[in-house]
Amino acid sequence: MHDIKELISQMTLEEKASLCSGKDFWNLKGIERLGIPSIMVTDGPHGLRKKAGDSSDQIGLSDSVPATCFPTASALAATWNRELIYQVGEALGEECREEKVGVILGPGANIKRSPLCGRNFEYFSEDPYLSGEIAKSHINGVQSQGVGTSLKHYAVNNQEYRRMTIDAIVDERALREIYLAGYEIAVKESQPWTMMCAYNKVNGTYCSEHKYLMDDVLRGEWGYKGLVVTDWGAMNERVKGLTAGIELEMPGVNNGNNAMIVAAVTSGELDEAVLDQAVERILKMIFKTEKTLSEDYQYNRQSHHALARRVAGEGAVLLKNENNVLPLPKTAKIALLGQFAKTPRYQGAGSSLMNPTQLDNIYDEMTKLVGEENITFAPGYHAKQNEIDSELIREAVGTAQKADAVVVCVGLPDIFEVEGLDRGHMRLPQSHNALIEAVAKAHSKVVVVLSNGSPVEMPWANQIQAILEGYLGGQAGAGAIADILFGEVNPSGKLAETFPIKLEDNPSYHYFPGGPNTIEYRESIYVGYRYFDTAAADVLFPFGHGLSYTTFEYSDLQLSQRTLTDNETLTVTLTVKNTGDVAGKRSSNSTCVM
Repeated sequence: MHDIKELISQMTLEEKASLCSGKDFWNLKGIERLGIPSIMVTDGPHGLRKKAGDSSDQIGLSDSVPATCFPTASALAATWNRELIYQVGEALGEECREEKVGVILGPGANIKRSPLCGRNFEYFSEDPYLSGEIAKSHINGVQSQGVGTSLKHYAVNNQEYRRMTIDAIVDERALREIYLAGYEIAVKESQPWTMMCAYNKVNGTYCSEHKYLMDDVLRGEWGYKGLVVTDWGAMNERVKGLTAGIELEMPGVNNGNNAMIVAAVTSGELDEAVLDQAVERILKMIFKTEKTLSEDYQYNRQSHHALARRVAGEGAVLLKNENNVLPLPKTAKIALLGQFAKTPRYQGAGSSLMNPTQLDNIYDEMTKLVGEENITFAPGYHAKQNEIDSELIREAVGTAQKADAVVVCVGLPDIFEVEGLDRGHMRLPQSHNALIEAVAKAHSKVVVVLSNGSPVEMPWANQIQAILEGYLGGQAGAGAIADILFGEVNPSGKLAETFPIKLEDNPSYHYFPGGPNTIEYRESIYVGYRYFDTAAADVLFPFGHGLSYTTFEYSDLQLSQRTLTDNETLTVTLTVKNTGDVAGKRSSNSTCVM
């Protein structure tokens, strides 16, 4: 045990100030003479992205150690399965233990205000309750391994456009009911070791100086016990940040901020007790990792890959299945079209980009299940081009015409969804849409498999027979798709976000992304399904939608009481009977997924 207050009493003012920023890009400072170690933090959230030891890439984007790439947040939320997400968290914690990482930076719990946000693949839902529950499970799983998390990006960070400086103007009701509620659930029920403040301003004040958000709400109302760290480079005025409750500035750079802290204490501008409290919180977090990081550990790569496949299977959503075209007979001749079938889009681009321990593709996984002789392939389009290649489409149509059924693999290329840039539209590449439309005219059994991190427009939805939303399914997502296509797995995923018919239908359409200085949240609480339900507006696929290969019957609905006060809980019970021929999915917390 460490007497942290005694350690602080032995520090110089300069040493205290130095602990409030990183040693470098990924490491916190230590003080050797006092036995305070330096610990490593690194990116997540769907897999560990740790810079390789001999890499010259400081950030680690181009060269990171191999780690299990789990499905991204949009797919995790579509499982609606707390226990499964807890297991993902456990696995991430185990991989951090092997790599001696003290804190993994995630999960992200920002609300999906617009389908255009370039980082939506990293966020869970348009619904704060679902976001909070999934984030809580993720955090508790990681932290069960003696490894910390960093719940981000707090708060109201719902776009990439001018994310460093944009001022989000949001009314108090929407702030509380929509944009903070998920964080509140996760903080109260999991106590993440760190919270990461966002770059942007909220109602005129940078998050890195926002006493109302960081101190009054987070600590005062929610009882948060951990420390607050900036997003990398998000600090504005360092002394104001400390006063507001921002303990740790990352990354460590020679910007003079430590000297500003010293000068502010020396002049009396900053009470030294505020600095001492910040140092105490930092040391508590560092010493929490001590036992874990002192022990060698090795995780089971194959079991983590198998878990990734199971999660991808539960996160995939069957959007349409006309005339029960799925599952496909294993004896059928299948035309597999689309370059994504061999070159998968399986994770998002940006700071979460990682190096998987292995990577499956749909072509290989389908041939493993039914034999290579039953699968014929045609690329249909160029993986990294938007333009239509008529020759590739003609080849694909010819391949389709010789098959019993057609599976078309399409989605959003990396450049369409990337941290730092919002999407300009909700359309697939022209080449992908053209391939689907051409094949739909030539065949009566067409299945579209989507690989994307957020909603897309589907002008061809009524022309084809089945749509399987695979999201960004991680390194084992291809195997999960093959399992579902051939009935090895009964799909059970449910959308955690609304799919509008077209971009213009979205309630934030006229106000997104705003700028140059402000973004106004004029739709207030009417985000996602709250708007579409209230306005009785048509959608392509609603929040919570997801089909199954079986059917269910509901009966005996009972309410625990007929009237409620504000502080009472209503319990609803009913009997669910599987009336089909296939086993359904039921999670262990008695939440049925149908």
